[in-house]
Amino acid sequence: MADLGIVSPVIRAIYDLYAQADKSWVKRWSERFMAVLARHYADARADEERTYLGISVLGDDCEARLWLGFRWAYEPEEFEGRMKRLFETGHIEEARIIADLDAIGVQIHEIDPATGRQWGVSTVGGHIRGHFDGDIEKGLPGAPKTGHLFENKTHSKKYFKELQISNVEKAQPKHYAQMQGYMHLGGRRRAVYVAVEKDTDHFHIERVAYDPVYAARLFAKGERIVTAHSLPTKLHENPRSKLAFKCGFCPAFGVCHDGKWARRNCRTCLHATAELDGDGRWSCDRHNRDLTAEDQKAGCGAHLYLPDLVPGKQTDVDPDAETVTYVLRDGSTWVDGAEGRVPA
Repeated sequence: MADLGIVSPVIRAIYDLYAQADKSWVKRWSERFMAVLARHYADARADEERTYLGISVLGDDCEARLWLGFRWAYEPEEFEGRMKRLFETGHIEEARIIADLDAIGVQIHEIDPATGRQWGVSTVGGHIRGHFDGDIEKGLPGAPKTGHLFENKTHSKKYFKELQISNVEKAQPKHYAQMQGYMHLGGRRRAVYVAVEKDTDHFHIERVAYDPVYAARLFAKGERIVTAHSLPTKLHENPRSKLAFKCGFCPAFGVCHDGKWARRNCRTCLHATAELDGDGRWSCDRHNRDLTAEDQKAGCGAHLYLPDLVPGKQTDVDPDAETVTYVLRDGSTWVDGAEGRVPA
């Protein structure tokens, strides 16, 4: 028992009872508290499905996954409240780093003065977009007269160590692609990457030079994905091979490899086209009109799947009846456009 000093017998008795009491209520209360907090984050920060292909994912090495995501073929990833709070922690750290840079004399702008919003860039008719963390006008130690694009990320211990061993290009290729894309569209020739290790608050700071050839290839890849009406080459044809371990964690796995039916919406329909002459414009050649984001989500009764999204082989087309016939994996025949639904 702890030394209570000179206390009354009553106080001593209360302390003894508390020391011997069942403390299970502490864990139960903590679990209830965290559950309520997680629900708050889940409800208050509802996931919005992107209408564009983000530069933040354009560095993914599987074009099939990017195309299936852009075409809304699979259900978007849903994150629990705890993960959403973790994402918010990254945004809070970003604001802190910007304040730190400002405090040491770096002239950094978090907001684009021309728009009053976060810095944003777009290309390929507005179908490829991205937002970067800040723009440094001057004052960066070591290169005080050079303007830089600013990008900040937080890392777990494992990924931070990998970053220190090599560099951002090798350890975090998606982040490298982000910066190259942002520099290409934002007009900067240098970027500064500030990584923070969550457990220790250690920093990894790296200057990245603009690579015009890399950026050109990146956006050529993006345009291929946006304009394609067929599934690009998969990174792995056999998702169960040892080299294809990433496929098992991919949200597109079911549609890409496992015979799952794609969602029914305008983007999975062969009548819809991502046009390149607007700001993220989609058109429908069946109804001869543009499609709003709400239209695209709702779809219509004339929906016909893009052939590569049907888990089977196309065998016939009837333009007058507006139907397409397939033989599915199990040998059965399915007529798209006539049955109005996918097989169970």
